[in-house]
Amino acid sequence: MWTKRPRVRAAAVQLSPELGSRSGTTAKVCAAIEDAARQGIELMVFPETVIPYYPYFSFISPPAAMGRAHMQLYDQAVAVPGPTTEAIGAAARAAGIVVAIGVNERDHGTLYNTQLLFDADGALVQRRRKITPTFHERMIWGQGDGSGLSTVDTAVGRLGQLACWEHYNPLARYALMAEHEEIHCSMFPGSLVGKIFAEQIEVTIRHHALESGCFVVNATGFLTEAQVRSLAGDSELASALRGGCYTAIVSPEGRLLATPRVDGEGIVVADLEMELITKRKRMMDSVGHYSRPELLSLLIDRRVQRPTQTQDDAPEHHEH
Repeated sequence: MWTKRPRVRAAAVQLSPELGSRSGTTAKVCAAIEDAARQGIELMVFPETVIPYYPYFSFISPPAAMGRAHMQLYDQAVAVPGPTTEAIGAAARAAGIVVAIGVNERDHGTLYNTQLLFDADGALVQRRRKITPTFHERMIWGQGDGSGLSTVDTAVGRLGQLACWEHYNPLARYALMAEHEEIHCSMFPGSLVGKIFAEQIEVTIRHHALESGCFVVNATGFLTEAQVRSLAGDSELASALRGGCYTAIVSPEGRLLATPRVDGEGIVVADLEMELITKRKRMMDSVGHYSRPELLSLLIDRRVQRPTQTQDDAPEHHEH
């Protein structure tokens, strides 16, 4: 389905989570959705695992010291489906807004970095898990599978999602490009590593917009100074929880459509002129007239991976 909407008003949300509180962060998300409806917003993208909060503790604590914080994250993680998804779905439906958001999902004994996509009618139309947690994150989350490397048709067009350093996996990006994503929903944690992370995010999302010929709506989280102190105290490691915020919206030509937000809470809003996709792709369509599938192609396993597989061992029935 190629969208027939000439324009979509999109918002990338830079949000500070309520550390330690799934309900508190969810309330902030739902309030932001309600407020956005009054601004004519049609698509909202929230940060990576913003509900209940990104596991910042895992970046500054040794494994032996993070047990209590990890257990608290288990306690506050999101069941999918469950009360949190019901609340966000209801807010999306009431506002008539398509919502992309990152959560810590709990599936029995494992946590996952999960991206959820709600259509404008509030229906949960995608749940995908980050395929490879990054560096310190591997102590926190399990791995996703290829079932989420796909686009979804929504009220605002064809959307794809990736989280953080998944964007450094060119084959993961190509999987979405090959399905002709029109708007890419990108999420990073924010308040991590420092200024260089923000610079890297800018390069990453602008390059993907150019290569895919799509819009990119990118959201990062943000920690207040009080939150940084609550996590790191007076340690020199507090500097590792500052900077790294770059909430922005990019056109298929790689242009920033509004001033990026690099500090504090707030939203970045832009009108996406959908004809710019064709303007870019008539010059360079990386999965069409500029591709060479007889030389280079991608093999994707989109099967849902389960710990067990069942074979029907019932005897075959033969008619006589």
